[in-house]
Amino acid sequence: MIRGIHHTAISTVDLERSIRFYRDLLGFEEVMDFSWPEGTKNMNATHALKETSGRVVLLKAGNSMIELFQYATPTPMQADASRRLCDHGITHFCIDVDDIDAEYERLKAAGMSFHCPPVDYGTVKTTYGRDPDGNVIELQEIKSPDDPLALDINRT
Repeated sequence: MIRGIHHTAISTVDLERSIRFYRDLLGFEEVMDFSWPEGTKNMNATHALKETSGRVVLLKAGNSMIELFQYATPTPMQADASRRLCDHGITHFCIDVDDIDAEYERLKAAGMSFHCPPVDYGTVKTTYGRDPDGNVIELQEIKSPDDPLALDINRT
């Protein structure tokens, strides 16, 4: 039985910068940090690469997590930090907030770039911005806790 999405993994060119962004700016809590050397057969197998090495940090907020990878081996190809949302692949992930206007102002003042100010769709207010690697993050405020889209943040 599928219970839900546990985490979203992001490969980054600068792990410490990404940790500061997600932990210090967005408020995620660091729950795991490990490195693996070349020759780690399980990592090579699950990542479908001949030889890997790197470091992983897992961060948690509410009932979801972000897993940050920085590969040392093999050398990653540079991603397009301005990739359009309509291009194939994962387009974004969404962070649920309780005051989108305040979060937008706080994050914008801290240097996060946004596509636009929060937009009100009636039952939900939302905006999209980018992390330091150009990954798109949606901020969303669901106006009613009774809305079927509202998260049960007490579930772990």
